[in-house]
Amino acid sequence: MNRSSSRSGGANLPALRHHNASLVLDLLRVAGERGISRLELAERTGLTPQAVSKITTRLRAEGLAAEAGRLASTGGKPRTVLRLVPDAGHAVGLHLDRDELTAVLADLAGTTVAARTLPLDLGAPADEVLATAAHAVRAVRADAPGDAIRPVFGVGAALPGPLDHRGGVLHRVTGFPQWDGYPLRDALAERTGLPVVVDKDTNAAALGLALRERADSDFVYLHLGTGLGAGLVLGGAVHRGARTGAGEFGHQTLQLDGPPCDCGGRGCVEALCLAAAARGDIAEAARVLGAGAANLVGLLDIDRVVLGGRTVAAHEDAYLRGVRAVVEERARREGAVTAVPVTVAGGDRPVAEGAAQLVLAPLFGRAGEDGGAPD
Repeated sequence: MNRSSSRSGGANLPALRHHNASLVLDLLRVAGERGISRLELAERTGLTPQAVSKITTRLRAEGLAAEAGRLASTGGKPRTVLRLVPDAGHAVGLHLDRDELTAVLADLAGTTVAARTLPLDLGAPADEVLATAAHAVRAVRADAPGDAIRPVFGVGAALPGPLDHRGGVLHRVTGFPQWDGYPLRDALAERTGLPVVVDKDTNAAALGLALRERADSDFVYLHLGTGLGAGLVLGGAVHRGARTGAGEFGHQTLQLDGPPCDCGGRGCVEALCLAAAARGDIAEAARVLGAGAANLVGLLDIDRVVLGGRTVAAHEDAYLRGVRAVVEERARREGAVTAVPVTVAGGDRPVAEGAAQLVLAPLFGRAGEDGGAPD
């Protein structure tokens, strides 16, 4: 258990660890404002009407569910429709990038109700980085509209890897080896008085995208910003690997004797891609990114590739065309009928918004067995 999870700064997570309750709450989330009846909840979960009634009674008592009207009668008693209460709980999502910090406050429906972006030097002493992060948490909570007190279940912090998301401990963050072994989760919890979950930036963004999917799809999220990494979603769940190291895509070697990379290797996808982008050769950067993406498609046989990150956002069409061209060319060589689609992640805060879901998704049974949510 996170040693700071019981601090007074955060609201207690509802007692929803039971699988059946999570199933019901997730269906309420997906139904949105239109709501869903108890009968439909029973049909879609396979639970008995009595079990659904008990669960929904508890959800209403905890303020997580409310009535959303009644369905028109078809001869019997009109059925009550229930909906999720989005402002019954919130989470703060932090994206600690190499040179800036983005913070969001998200409600249970995943809607961002407040956001802040601040300058950040990830190479500064740990105390300075933590002070900026803690300030961002306080600021984004204060920025929420209205005067009501908004219960906050915790903070999700996402940053470049590698790291151990279960223990909340950083490893040798590429370009910033001084963070190796730093217990970010516990240190940030101490600063904020809130439970904290830590994960890689790409995993956080992939989780947020997977929750929008509402399906057990397989896709890869490629984040090109100040660095390059991948978030893998297999069977609708984020794949972190046995040692939590999956997705270190940027440090796959494309050129054996290529230029040196900050990781210590040579010819990495990240080094080649960022070097091309830095000299203004966006077409070449997209071609390199496409080569890496095509390798992933061939290796994992995924459903699609999603691009994101500020470097992509600055030249979205060029990256989309370039990556798609390489992926389609490989599909033609292999005789595939259709190529795997390449899309762009919507919004400008996918990592921060996904970081908030590191805290919220376990309520809906959507974080996977190793999701690492605060207890």
